[in-house]
Amino acid sequence: MGFNEILEISKPRIIVLLVITAVTSMYAASKLVPDIPELDYWLYLHIIVAGALASAGSSALNHYYDKDIDLKMTRTSTRPIPSGRMAASHVLVYGLATSCISVIYGYLALNPVSAFFIAVGIFSYVVIYTVWLKRKNTLNIVIGGIAGSAAAWAGWTAATGSMDMLGFLVGFLVFVWTPSHFWCLAMKLKDEYAQAKVPMLPVVIGMQRTSKFILGNTLILIPYSMILVFIPDGMGVVYTVIAAVSGGLMLVYHYRLTKNPTSEFAWKAYKVTAPYLTIIFVAVALDAAFHVALF
Repeated sequence: MGFNEILEISKPRIIVLLVITAVTSMYAASKLVPDIPELDYWLYLHIIVAGALASAGSSALNHYYDKDIDLKMTRTSTRPIPSGRMAASHVLVYGLATSCISVIYGYLALNPVSAFFIAVGIFSYVVIYTVWLKRKNTLNIVIGGIAGSAAAWAGWTAATGSMDMLGFLVGFLVFVWTPSHFWCLAMKLKDEYAQAKVPMLPVVIGMQRTSKFILGNTLILIPYSMILVFIPDGMGVVYTVIAAVSGGLMLVYHYRLTKNPTSEFAWKAYKVTAPYLTIIFVAVALDAAFHVALF
């Protein structure tokens, strides 16, 4: 069991995405919520460590539980467990230990509310998505998206110690974005999911109908992202411009996907959809830093 294998089961790309989500939310909360003192740089380090550990631990547990279906999919057959590079028991111990440490660390270094949302994120991804829904229901990734929202909520409450309406809505952006993002990937990998008998949406209802679901979800996402502008003390001009442009680009590609619902174009749409989350949360932080109210 080497460093490369540990890194692989930790899914570093997801770690980076969730840490960016948590840190930008934390920064925005410190600027937008009244009476929040200037955050110590150590607090940013603590949310990075706690978030990275939580993401790594839950990803490892996902590797452990999915070891049987990973073997049946070309994309995942070379992962450490199915390829024999790591023992399943070692991955399980690593995943459980890292997940538990992340919650304890969050409790001690941040606050109990932030630690609660860290735990919610782990539970949502490992239990609700991986164990309960992934192999049974086409809504698997929809409901599993709450795990990403929990990262933003953990960051927000790390700064404030409590949850407010703006913080909840900012975090819930991840939940609303997730179906458009993952269903594009599921269209790309439809045949592999079918081979592994995982009921992802394209496997169950086909590519054409899935593309329409993606477009429909994006038509929900764009106005939802604008709600943050209209609530009291919400987002301002910087966020509005970036959200409108990035959301509009997604809409164009997802409309084109309904006209060309192929694996190849779904991959192009995925590459447009994937950066949206990072862009929108950076927009939240930039808006907080250079806040100009729209109304």
